[in-house]
Amino acid sequence: MTLLVFMGSGETAPAMVKTHRDVFASTRGDGPAVMLDTPFGFQANADDLIAKTQLYFRQSVGNAVSVASWRRADAPVADRERALAVLSEASWVFAGPGSPTYALRQWRDTPVPAALLDVANRGGTLVFGSAAAVTAGTHAIPVYEIYKVGAEPSWEAGLDMLGTLTGVSAVVVPHFDNAEGRNYDTRFCFLGESRLATLEAALPDYIGILGVDEHTAAVIDVTARTMTVSGIGRVTVRRRAVETTFPTGSVVGLDELAGLLAGTMVEPTHVNVPVAIEPVAAAMLTSLRAVADEARAAFDAALASRDVDGCVTAVLRLETSIQEWATDALTSDDGDHARRVLRALVVRLGDLAHGGARDPRDLVGPYVELAIELRARARAAKDFATSDLVRDRLAAAGAEVRDSPDGTTWVLN
Repeated sequence: MTLLVFMGSGETAPAMVKTHRDVFASTRGDGPAVMLDTPFGFQANADDLIAKTQLYFRQSVGNAVSVASWRRADAPVADRERALAVLSEASWVFAGPGSPTYALRQWRDTPVPAALLDVANRGGTLVFGSAAAVTAGTHAIPVYEIYKVGAEPSWEAGLDMLGTLTGVSAVVVPHFDNAEGRNYDTRFCFLGESRLATLEAALPDYIGILGVDEHTAAVIDVTARTMTVSGIGRVTVRRRAVETTFPTGSVVGLDELAGLLAGTMVEPTHVNVPVAIEPVAAAMLTSLRAVADEARAAFDAALASRDVDGCVTAVLRLETSIQEWATDALTSDDGDHARRVLRALVVRLGDLAHGGARDPRDLVGPYVELAIELRARARAAKDFATSDLVRDRLAAAGAEVRDSPDGTTWVLN
């Protein structure tokens, strides 16, 4: 079995643990699992990203991953040959976040693409996440240049590993459902609709777009010629603004996929689409920000019902989630947001400790009721001075006594 896997984002997030485990379980061969560090090789924190990624696979997924370091095409020859030697033994290779164009510059016209294809030709598995996934199609989006620098929309030539291995011609677009922009459109790998439409119009007529949502994977079985959607989102086939979507659990044949992408098929005829999708646990929400916001809502609900254990549970779950998401290589401010929420909840727990979680009526009620009973006896004895004194002292302490034809009640102010 040969697997080619495209992940839309979250390659090292809790939401993708199950997908990684399933892919490892389906991987054939006795060779090592290897991470190729090229896409983020230009970053100053590249060593930290390697350590975080290895920690994620070791602790969360349950597989040790070694490194084939190919950060620059002009690295010393011994370093390059060492990386190629590691790839030549691998049965599973992962490349993930970073810059697609940087990766293409370091891989193009080098032995790396052939070494990766050789892994697949040996029956191994290739897992390309976000930036690396962009490189695997016929054309590649220069994400940083367009989104960060403001370059005009244009295509880079891709490595077309998808076409080489399967015969399916497509552009791979991760982050297809991205919503980081909130008030502005950052779907389609941060392009938005208008820029994607511009690029789409420049594609050859026989090439469509394979969009992969965040925390979602298109798992392509090259041998069986099927694509299975895994994770929590969808895979979308888009051709000239017309989209066909496949939810998680769907299985579609590659020939039908190729027909949709090329425009020779209007809609799939033999697709296994799940009737029901297994709900995603809170820890598997699509971002750490979402986890933090859910923890705050849970804390608020527990506090409203004076459920101290519920408040503590919400805080502890958020702290655990922050640790679980610490290996996520996606650059965002979600971690800062989650830590701000955590600190705020801890402060509110402190306030709760000062004020107490029990209803104040439960604490002072017996004393107030006793005072009201004594006041009633004083009134019955026509000792109105004592009656008024009790009422006034209770009012000064925050317990307002209210007399009515139906009896005497009291409220805490």
